Amino acid sequence: MPKIISAGEYEAVLNAVRARPAGASIEMIQSALGEDVARRTLQRRLNELVKQGRLVAEGRKRGALYRLPAEGSVTVRPEAGAMTAEGGQVSAEVYVPMSAEGSRLRDLVRRPLTQRTPVGYRREFLLDYRPNETWYLPSETRTRLRGLGEAPSPERQAGTYARDVLGRLLIDLSWASSKLEGNTYTRLDTQRLIEHGEAATGKDARETQMILNHKRAIEYLVDGADELGYDIHTFQNLHALLSENLLADPGASGKLRERIVDISGTVFRPLAIPQQIDEFFRAVLDKAAAIGDPFEQAFFLMVQIPYLQPFEDVNKRVSRLGANIPLLKHNLCPLSFVEVPERAYVEGTLAVYELNKVELLADVFTWAYERSCQQYRAIADSLPQPDPFRRTYRDALADVIGEIVRKAWPADTAVIEREAANLVPAEDKTRFVEMAADELKGLHEGNIARYRLRLSEFRNWKSNQR
Repeated sequence: MPKIISAGEYEAVLNAVRARPAGASIEMIQSALGEDVARRTLQRRLNELVKQGRLVAEGRKRGALYRLPAEGSVTVRPEAGAMTAEGGQVSAEVYVPMSAEGSRLRDLVRRPLTQRTPVGYRREFLLDYRPNETWYLPSETRTRLRGLGEAPSPERQAGTYARDVLGRLLIDLSWASSKLEGNTYTRLDTQRLIEHGEAATGKDARETQMILNHKRAIEYLVDGADELGYDIHTFQNLHALLSENLLADPGASGKLRERIVDISGTVFRPLAIPQQIDEFFRAVLDKAAAIGDPFEQAFFLMVQIPYLQPFEDVNKRVSRLGANIPLLKHNLCPLSFVEVPERAYVEGTLAVYELNKVELLADVFTWAYERSCQQYRAIADSLPQPDPFRRTYRDALADVIGEIVRKAWPADTAVIEREAANLVPAEDKTRFVEMAADELKGLHEGNIARYRLRLSEFRNWKSNQR
């Protein structure tokens, strides 16, 4: 008769894994449990916990790491036969919580390509959408997301929420969005690159370029939150920033597509006529501009931009960052895509391409936004109350500090007074100069994004100060 394993024995394994959030090897777990548990016994318990969805296994055989599933995620049990021989691992798939329709769509797009009907671009999918009458996201979902995403002070200037958490957002969104494109940079690699300009060793130059492009694009959106619109100029510039030095034809960066493109892994064939691409892209942006709800706007862009494929490449990246525009303009929590399972995102997009169904991608969007709110709410709540004086002169402060650093001028009060002469009224000048001097004193590689400065500009200025 097989031995019955108590809940306490499983819980001991879970506690050992819980103590190592980055992942625990079988050796680490065995060390925590002591010598009472044999290695083969521990392997069986780990395999069973993975099978139950209570642990996630990453890697293979002796190098496997075990961790707890992300909070709120669903671990899909492996198909029959997925368990390897003793000493191997069970592959468990982390997914997002799905609606019944989302689950049905996932199963449809997982069929072999030979069982899926080839389809082209259906203009009716766009043209039949009527802003504020047609809804991709249900009313209760939009209401719940607004309750989660509203800033502590919603009346503040557009983009303030994102600027408050900008240091974290630059890293999170650059890393997570790139990861959805197969980029292998870790979050720590990304942080080092963004904050210190240190490229990760052993990585392809294109991966480094992709991260840096995201950083510049995010700064472009946050800096211009109150001015950006749903127009061709904004999205062409967004594409130019995200695609810099990554396209086979550099001249295609920031330009609408004039060539036929194929998408691997799908039976969908995008629109091929340049005049129609231009016409329908403008229609996408016009409809987005007319939508009153920021969450519907954001999701509409995530659906329709990749479906149209208006650019030769980098369309999904444009849609993910573009989805943040309505959130920034309404001073809502930004969407970072951190912890979004790549397969869930890809399959949600495939359901749009091949079936013109949005429910699975809506499940991904909703869960991703809830996770972003949990992360950034904690950061925002820990910040001090904003200084009204600083808010009033935010642009002037950025102009003065940016000019001083770029020109490698000394950080003294005379220089600050000269640069602020035409930007700040006489009655506020003394306080402004003191504030700018403090900012220059505390300027470092990790906060230069506030002032739209390049790392090379800051380092040149810093060396001159010495």
